[in-house]
Amino acid sequence: MIQDINLDQIIKNLKLKKIFKKLYPICRSITGQGFEESLDILNSVSSLNKKKVKSGTKVLDWTVPDEWNIKDAYVKVNNKKIIDFKSHNLHVVNYSEKVNKTISYKELVKHLHYLPDLPNAIPYMHSYYKKYWGFCLNYNQFKKLNKKVKYKVKIDSSFKRGNLIYSDNLIPGKSKKEILIYTYLCHPQMANHELSGPLTWLALYDIIKKTRPHNYSYRFVICPENIGAAAFLHNNKKKLKNIEAGYILNCLGHGKLVTFKKSRVGNSLADRAAINVIKHSKYPYKILNFFSEGSDERQFCSPGFNLPVCLVMRKMFTEFKEYHTSLDNEKFINFNTIRESISIHYEILLTIENNFIPKAKIIYGTPQLSKSKIDLYPEIMLSKKRKKSDETKLMLEILNLAEGKLDLLEICERKNYKFIDFLNLYKKLLKSGYIKKS
Repeated sequence: MIQDINLDQIIKNLKLKKIFKKLYPICRSITGQGFEESLDILNSVSSLNKKKVKSGTKVLDWTVPDEWNIKDAYVKVNNKKIIDFKSHNLHVVNYSEKVNKTISYKELVKHLHYLPDLPNAIPYMHSYYKKYWGFCLNYNQFKKLNKKVKYKVKIDSSFKRGNLIYSDNLIPGKSKKEILIYTYLCHPQMANHELSGPLTWLALYDIIKKTRPHNYSYRFVICPENIGAAAFLHNNKKKLKNIEAGYILNCLGHGKLVTFKKSRVGNSLADRAAINVIKHSKYPYKILNFFSEGSDERQFCSPGFNLPVCLVMRKMFTEFKEYHTSLDNEKFINFNTIRESISIHYEILLTIENNFIPKAKIIYGTPQLSKSKIDLYPEIMLSKKRKKSDETKLMLEILNLAEGKLDLLEICERKNYKFIDFLNLYKKLLKSGYIKKS
């Protein structure tokens, strides 16, 4: 059973801000040195394993591409760099092929990307499966380009038959039923949309390792987005039947709002536990039904799998203007918001861990609780009518509905209670013998 923890101490010991500063400047992609270097930084804190899938391998309907690496890239005019990959790695279209030539403005603009509606932002662009080269710049930079001069363009990149790498780590519990905690680590130099997920993932991994034993087993997976999820699913088809609930971690460092995107199943244990926590939290929230656009839930909730995997985010991807741009930077992210996000996910895991279907000892009539050796109900009643406590009300509801059909979480939801506020009550009822786990 997961135990009480000092969340602030765990975050302090992990030095999440220090890890963020190491990860943030790295040029990551779905393959290559940047991804592996980033995984090694996480590995230095918590020992993680690595799985490798060779380039050219068919995974579901996808094929693992050649490994991409980049050393340098720039655009020069009169020997002066006006676009420089080393100043910000979003300046290069991710997975750009090698180029080294002098071209006209007319040719250059065919390979430039910018956002007129966000004139100070460098957009994030990639071309994983089509050979291409390009640069990204902010719109204000673009407007200053001279149409009459020649431009020296260079991208020092390489492709090779290499590997896609991901990490798959199982923390065994009392049951083979698994909770999947999943994130991705493949976006270059972005804070909220990229690094808030792995930082939350790392904290939860540390918590679960330190609070064993658990009722469930926990599988912590970190992949490159989409192709990594496809590779994981392809390689683990026989294990997927054990996944009882799953959460994809992203967009967890910005905004007061808590956004919950349901799994395609919609009413799974994963959905119900998350909704119970979110509805009773102090944060404004929004609950969305599953839709096929999005992150790796597209793979996990796809036909043939339809796993109970959902997302608990803060402000959702595409709903903040800084999304997929250089404005999603170290100033945009808030570490207190990440701490809150860790806490929300931890409460969801507590809910799942402690939930069970109660079966009442007394099946005819109501039990005489006052004779219990456990303090459940007062022996002497006041003559004046007094309002019963929430704990007493919920206890009576549990005893009334403990017919081996409803789990505790559903009983709490029917009566509008936050499940984890009554963990001691469930323990007392079990200890008293008035209920048992069905």
